[in-house]
Amino acid sequence: MELSNLSEFKSSKELREKLADLGFAKTFDEGEIILNENAYIKAIPIVTKGSIKVMRTDEDGREILLYYIKPGESCIMSFLGGIHQDTSKVKAIAEEDTEILFIPIDKVGLLIKDYPEWLDFIFRLYHKRFEELLEVVNAVAFKKMDERLLNLLQKKCELISNKTLSVTHEQLANELGTARVVVSRLLKHMEDQGLVKLGRNKVSLL
Repeated sequence: MELSNLSEFKSSKELREKLADLGFAKTFDEGEIILNENAYIKAIPIVTKGSIKVMRTDEDGREILLYYIKPGESCIMSFLGGIHQDTSKVKAIAEEDTEILFIPIDKVGLLIKDYPEWLDFIFRLYHKRFEELLEVVNAVAFKKMDERLLNLLQKKCELISNKTLSVTHEQLANELGTARVVVSRLLKHMEDQGLVKLGRNKVSLL
């Protein structure tokens, strides 16, 4: 697995080669579950192509989007759960067709010991995820649902570099932790305002 083309993964050639040597690659189709909640974590994922959305589910089965994992990034939740031999507290789903390099959890300690830049990568990732989780808390606590929906659409479009999304109202509702009818009503209102154009399982930002 070649990591040198990942601009976000700021590391030496030696570390990239070591990761490629230690890890194993897998591909996932759009919508495929990569990691379920309460599953034991046996490897740390590094996204090499595509993207992952990380979700949290409450006791009533309602879900909310926490953050996206892009190429050159990993899941800090998996890292923390793995090194503590704990189960996953989140669910990871392929947002699009995705390729992942998995680093076995028993090799992580070796990497930290031999490659200080790997630890720096983990700390920078932790900082980024913490800020993203604060954004989620801020949005849920202080922002109206229409603003949260528009922000989600913008994030998704930025992720795939396309202003037209293939997504259902149900999917958007799940990621926002609300009901489908709420999302449908808000999207219709946004369309009336000229912010979006709606199609069958499609939403286009204008």
